[in-house]
Amino acid sequence: MSDAAQPTAAEVRAAAEAVKTALDRHLAAVERRSGEDDPAVYDAFNQLAAAAEAYDELLYDRYDEVTPFEIPGADDSLPPYTGPDEPNALSVLIRRDYAVAEPQRLMAQARRVEAADDEGAGVEASGTVHGALGLLFGEFEADEIASRHKEFGLEEGDSTLWVTAADEAAEPGEWLEAPFEQADPQRVVCRFDVSAVFDDEFDDGLEDDEDDEDDEDDDEAGVGDVEGLEELEADLDTDLDEDDDRDEDGEPVRPEANR
Repeated sequence: MSDAAQPTAAEVRAAAEAVKTALDRHLAAVERRSGEDDPAVYDAFNQLAAAAEAYDELLYDRYDEVTPFEIPGADDSLPPYTGPDEPNALSVLIRRDYAVAEPQRLMAQARRVEAADDEGAGVEASGTVHGALGLLFGEFEADEIASRHKEFGLEEGDSTLWVTAADEAAEPGEWLEAPFEQADPQRVVCRFDVSAVFDDEFDDGLEDDEDDEDDEDDDEAGVGDVEGLEELEADLDTDLDEDDDRDEDGEPVRPEANR
């Protein structure tokens, strides 16, 4: 940036004063808040974020310095919320990505489900990755698979959860043909993202070391080796049988299934 285009020292000072004023307003709004979703607190938060971002930019342009504050950029944030202040209905949109890291483990788990399900006798859908995925996601809740993904031979990728506001609940079956096409970013009440890109504290070298350790463990368990599959299934029987959860007759209790 040329000297002519640089902000003046007075402009930087004025931006700093604006941050101080916004801080005071935000604190006052928090102290007077009427509830968890007080719009005054929300507005004061946005004003503080905008003032801090403006100061950060001017400070950098003038002095080549930055603040310690993490200001969400416009490209990374949601557009301004335009939904109802008091939503009568909500939609929760969830996406979780997985990699099939251990197909043999995945299919071994599916065979266990298949063997325990009398209705599935003879179908043998667990013989393929496609069939095994259908069996496991039909048997277990998505949240349970997320918490036990390693047991199913899956590796977590990015995930996101959006809570969107609606004026009224949809009619039964109204959006089933295209469930994700009507998501309006301006009606997102809140969202939560999980991604490896946020793990800045781990460098590539550390990740490589962890991958090597996982590979060594997999080799010991026989993962990916057809000849070691029986040993893998025996390990799975030990790890996954819930021997401590038994009914009054001493029979093991199966996890709840989502049919």
